Amino acid sequence: MVSFRPWDKSWVDDRGWISACIEGSSVTDPDYSADFYRKYAREYAHVSAEFIQSVYIKSSHPGLKHDWDLWERLKQLVGEARRGLDAGCGAGARDVYNAWTQGYDITGVDSIEENIQAAWDLHPDIADRVFVADLQQPLPFDDQSFDFVLCNAVIQHIEARLVREMVLPQLIRVLRPGGVLQLMFKNGQGVATVFDKDYGIDRSFQLFDEHEILGILQELGMALVEAESPDELGGFLYFTDPKPIDYCVFFARKDGA
Repeated sequence: MVSFRPWDKSWVDDRGWISACIEGSSVTDPDYSADFYRKYAREYAHVSAEFIQSVYIKSSHPGLKHDWDLWERLKQLVGEARRGLDAGCGAGARDVYNAWTQGYDITGVDSIEENIQAAWDLHPDIADRVFVADLQQPLPFDDQSFDFVLCNAVIQHIEARLVREMVLPQLIRVLRPGGVLQLMFKNGQGVATVFDKDYGIDRSFQLFDEHEILGILQELGMALVEAESPDELGGFLYFTDPKPIDYCVFFARKDGA
């Protein structure tokens, strides 16, 4: 389990790895790829469906307690718009199914076949809405296809260079002018390895700096959605999940509406 002060990056060593604050974890040659899901897709689908790791143990905003708080805010931001993409929908495609049951025309893609198979098994009603596609390659959608794009806890499995040069540009390409991106990622520098008790193994994740990510998005024509009142979710939002590990999440809107 990682032990650290929330949102304080002083514990990152000169290699960019969490090390001094780790108990019972190894940071030697960490693998932050998505290979984990090939073995644990069914277990992950259960953990996701049961919200086991989706209720936050602390957050930077009193209105941010779990994943559905973000979904409710996204619905406010997109208004009557209905067409969405979950880029990296994960095993079981929980969020795709949730949005579909609420009347949204949503598509989910994931690079792991086992994740998509778990979605087909759990939710056959959305089998025609979820399929395999790799975010490290050009997305199989036309420009400006979607009113909103979700990309939650995905880029942490992808090399930083590809996130900059392929993943983020592609997410923005398929978003219509005025559309909204919800981007969630593990927050910090380098690679973090933590023991995940729900699977009984060490897991590694690529960490990202929120200011660097926003800078890339701004160059692509996106603007950070700020809160217009203290009750609203906006700007950079932070939370810690039960593993525990820190995240940043924010909403950004595409120029040109």
